Order: sequence, then structure tokens, then C-alpha cells
Amino acid sequence: MGSSDEFQDARVRLPQLKLDELLEELQARIDAARGTRDRVHSLLEAVLSVGRELDLEQALHSIVEAAVVLVDAEYGALGVIGPDGTRLSAFHTVGVTEEQIAGIGSFPEGHGILGELIRLPEPLRLAKISQHPASYGFPSNHPPMNTFLGVPIRVRNQVFGNLYLTEKRGGAEFDEEDESVLSTLAVAAGVAIDNARLYEESRLRERWLEANAEITHSLMAGSERAQALGLIADLAREITGSALAVVAMPMEDTGSLAVEIAVGTDADAHRGLVLPMAESLMGLAFAAAAPVTSADVAHDDRVSQEPPRFDGLGPAVAVPIGTGGGGVRGVVLLVRESGQALFSAQETGTLQGFAAQAAIAMELAERRQDAQEIAVLKDRDRIARDLHDLAIQRLFATGMTLQSAGRFIEHAEASARVLRAVDDLDETIKIIRSTIFGLRAREGAGHGGGLRARVVRVAGEAAPVLGFAPSVRMEGLLDTDVPRDIADHVVAVLSEALTNVARHAHADRAEVVLTADGRGVRLTVADNGVGIPPGGRRSGLNNLAERAEQLGGHLTLTTPPTGGTTLTWQSPLPPT
Repeated sequence: MGSSDEFQDARVRLPQLKLDELLEELQARIDAARGTRDRVHSLLEAVLSVGRELDLEQALHSIVEAAVVLVDAEYGALGVIGPDGTRLSAFHTVGVTEEQIAGIGSFPEGHGILGELIRLPEPLRLAKISQHPASYGFPSNHPPMNTFLGVPIRVRNQVFGNLYLTEKRGGAEFDEEDESVLSTLAVAAGVAIDNARLYEESRLRERWLEANAEITHSLMAGSERAQALGLIADLAREITGSALAVVAMPMEDTGSLAVEIAVGTDADAHRGLVLPMAESLMGLAFAAAAPVTSADVAHDDRVSQEPPRFDGLGPAVAVPIGTGGGGVRGVVLLVRESGQALFSAQETGTLQGFAAQAAIAMELAERRQDAQEIAVLKDRDRIARDLHDLAIQRLFATGMTLQSAGRFIEHAEASARVLRAVDDLDETIKIIRSTIFGLRAREGAGHGGGLRARVVRVAGEAAPVLGFAPSVRMEGLLDTDVPRDIADHVVAVLSEALTNVARHAHADRAEVVLTADGRGVRLTVADNGVGIPPGGRRSGLNNLAERAEQLGGHLTLTTPPTGGTTLTWQSPLPPT
């Protein structure tokens, strides 16, 4: 009887155990379904959050933040692949503090595991990073990382970058579900990035259009050329995020470019420079009537590094202002800080369009100015014609009348007064004729070689004798403010000074600086030679000093601590 009861109890307990197991399994499946539901809900929220961002940088950061939460990772990063397709050009991180980043050093460029994802853009899941054959190791002060999950982000079928997740919380490994979730997020991220880039491009196009409108309005309102060129440099520098903007214009009959505007980093080192066509990015762009780029202008063999002016700068682009076929009016150079992104083909194309529109605005403004000048010249011609045909003839007739009437005047003093009046009329006629000549002669004023062009020619002619080309920098209204007689003295002094450098200095570098500020003109010729020996011949220097003294100026010679000789010749300018 006892054994029968025990058997019956066992049969009762067995279904109870199976029921408990089924209930536990059901509960586990319910929990898994709830977890899947929550994860899907989180994924949808992440997709919506990422899709709302229109600022590209913020969108990238939001993508990394969402990825870290979705797969429960401690660290996350998004690496943007550069234009060459082999390295990372930007890196966005989550989970690493600013202090840790500073301790690690520069962001990775795409070696090791990160490079593996660049070469093979497919999802990669690792239980231990160090065991992978492509593992490159970590730099010092880098947080320890073992588990890894990486997926590519594609934008319009092109790999934009990669998502990197490390250290799943709780010591677990990333699983297939994590990979699936992250891959789904990567698809949404690609759409968000594309939208942000399109929005950014549209904003940029709008900004360029506003810049062109601003330049056109300034020019048509009668702004001076220097003001318009400064506006071009400021706007181009601001829109492209450049550290330096330089505008150079061609010098007539010299084959060189003169830097008229420079804004930004070390602008003073560029302002007033005269650049040879074959030794500068700007010259190459002007000659080719096409953009010329450089990955590192500070170390570009095509660019003359004298005088030094690109310290701390890197990517650069020179774009002609205007079009080919003789329509290039100048060149704008934009330079970013070292380590920043290169100028892309799209940026260069947009900048070229901006420069072409600016050239059209300059052309319209000049045509308007020409029309105004023609109207003034016509008015002068009319005044001259009226003076000649009306005033002079009437004065001449009056003089003749008085002269003939003088013969009938018997009073001696009255007769003398009439004769003096006739002489005064003759003098008045001479003055009017001189004024007529002046009105008609102004039309041809300003032609011929200006001081700027003459200085460049003298420096170029001295190069074969020196054995090198001296650097030339000019500032101020040299062709306008400096009279012809003083300009002749400046050219003679420069020629003598460079000849002295060639004969006596044994130098391999010389710098010519010519400035005019409305009150005076200053010429400085500096070399790195042996200096002037005591008791040496000074007849040539005495001649230069006499030229300065004749004009009320002076000549000084100094020896800088670095060696060589600096000659400074100054002359006041006549008041305008």
C-alpha cells in the first residue's frame, strides 16, 4: 500500500515539474520578446533622433551616442574616411574624456583594425582585439579595450566612414543581434549624413550667392578697387574657414603679381610682395587661368619660401579671378592651418565660380567708371571748345577794339591805361589757352611706366648680376603719390644699391621694400652679406645721400644683429 502511494505521488510531481519548466521557458521568451521590443523601440528612437540633425558635425556625434546606447558599449567612435580613401580625416568619440584624449595624442589615421575596416568595408566582430592579425596596438595612456564591433557607413553607395564600438558592458561579447542593430543604425546614419551634407551644401551655396551680391553692390556703389578686393578676401576666407586670404593683381609689363590685399595669419608678411609667375601658386594659377592646389604650401617646391610667410599653414588653393582667354584679372589664395582638410574639388569649383562672378562685377564697375570718365572728358572738351571759340575770340576782339581806340585818345595817362588793359587781355588769353591745353592733355595722363613697374624691372635686371632674384615688397599709392622726379631718384638709388650688393656684399639673399604713405617715400634694401668694411669706398653711398638731401630726405646704413647691411633711403613728398 505504501509503495502504491509513493508511485502516485511521483506521477503527480512529474507533470508539475514539466509545467514549471514550461512556465520558466515561457517567461524567458516573454522577457526576450520584451527585450527585443524595447531594443527595436530604442533603435527607432535612435533613427529618428539621428535623422533630425541637419548640422553634419552634430549628426555624426549623435550617431556615435546612439550606437553606444544601442549595443551597450563603453566606448564608441566614428571615423570619417578622407578623400584619398586610405586614411581617416576626422574622428568623433564617445566615452573618452578630453583629458584622456589629450594624454593619448593625435587621433588615429587608420592603421591596424581601423585600417582593416577601411580596406574591407564589412561588419567586423572580435572577442579580443589584440588577437586579430591586423592589430596595431594602442598608444600609451589609451584605455584598455578588448571586445570590438565595427560596421561601415555608406552614403549613396560610397563608404563615408566606419562605426567602432568597444568594451561591451558587463564583460560580455558583442553578438549577432548587436551587429544587426548596429548595421541598421549605420543605414539610417548614411541617410542622415547625406541629408546633413545636402543641407550644408545648400547653405554654403546661399552664402556664396550672398557674398557675390555683397561684392557687386559694393562695386556698383562706387567703392574703390582696394575695398572691393578686401571684401573678396574677407568673404572667401570666412566661408572656406581659411586662416589666410591673399589677393594679387598683375603688374603691367613686368610678368609679376603684386599682393594688394592680405588678411588673416601673418598677413603683414604677404602684403606688398611682388611674386614671380613661376615661383608661386598664385603665379601658376594666373598663368594657367585655372585653380592650383597644394597639400602643404609651407613645404611646396613650386613656391618660393623667401621671405618666410607660411609658418603653421598647410592646405592651400589659388584661384584666378576671371576666366581664360585673357580675362584673368587677378588671383585669390586661400590657406588653411596645418593639419586641416585639403580643399576638395567641390570647394575649388565653387570658389572658382565665386571668383568669376567677382571678376564680372569688377568689369561692370570699371565699365561704369569708364563711362563716367568719358562723360567728364567730353565735358572738358566742350568747355575747352567753348573757351576757345567764344571766350578767347571775344576777348581778342575786345583787345583789338581797345587797341584801335587807343589811337584816338589824346590824354597820355588814359592812353597808357588802355594799353595796359590790352596787355592784361593778352595775358588772360594766354592763361585760358594754357587751361585749354591742360583740359585736353589730362586724357593722356598716367600712361607710361609707373614707379611700381620700374622697380620690378630694376630688381629683375639685377638678378643675373646678383646670382639670385631679390624679393620685392611695395606698399602705398606709389604710382599716384610719388612725382616723376622723385620716382627717378628712387629708381637710381635702387639700381646703385643692388649693384653695391652684387659687387661687395657676397650675399645670397636681398630684400627690397618700397613704401609711400602720402607724406614721404621710403626705400629699404637689406642683404645678408659681409657688411661694409671700415675704410671702404663710399663714393657711391655719398651719391645716394646727396640725392636724398637734395629732396630734403636722408640716407641711413645699419648692420642688423644677424649680419648684412640695411640701406634706408627716405624723401618727403610734396603736399597734394
